Amino acid sequence: MTALARSTPAASLKRALFAVLLALGLAGCGLNSVPTADEKVNAAWGNLQSEYQRRADLVPNLVATVKGYAQQEKSVLVEVTNARARATSIQLNANDLSDPAKVKAFQDAQNQLGGSLGRLLATFEAYPDLKSNQNFLTLQAQLEGTENSILVARRDYNESVRQYNTLIRTFPTAIGAKVFYGAKPKVPFEASAGAQTAPKVDFNTNAG
Repeated sequence: MTALARSTPAASLKRALFAVLLALGLAGCGLNSVPTADEKVNAAWGNLQSEYQRRADLVPNLVATVKGYAQQEKSVLVEVTNARARATSIQLNANDLSDPAKVKAFQDAQNQLGGSLGRLLATFEAYPDLKSNQNFLTLQAQLEGTENSILVARRDYNESVRQYNTLIRTFPTAIGAKVFYGAKPKVPFEASAGAQTAPKVDFNTNAG
């Protein structure tokens, strides 16, 4: 018992020293920086998702307003309504951001909705009464602002993904990311044809 008691302080010191060295080693592997970067990606994704939801919320009012002035555009209105239904039916949470197939399905649905809105807005020039409707003008401004916000939020998300992916692939951070978190690369949003241009909502081109 005496020998054991005499060895206890030394053993405790060794354990303490090992703990300190382990902590320093883990810090050197970027253990704390990985969840921080992950949360940044999740926050950026939440902002982007919020902007997509805001656009989806505008669609029903836009369709209802146009119906009163352009009944003959029924096929375009149906297309927009169906595209909105598809876009809102595909849910993507933070845990899915490393799954290329799920991210692509979500992005494709959003791109379809954006394209349908663009085609709908392109028909409005033929309806002077619609262009003077105050409700429509308000929706026009809101939609334009939302499309611009989507572009900004998508850029912010992609930048956060780039930083995260670089972090988990760079030595020595990659060690902690792999061993302790099983970190996988996040999937950025790819620009589709015309995705960098918001739908045209300026109805003054033929004025005068």
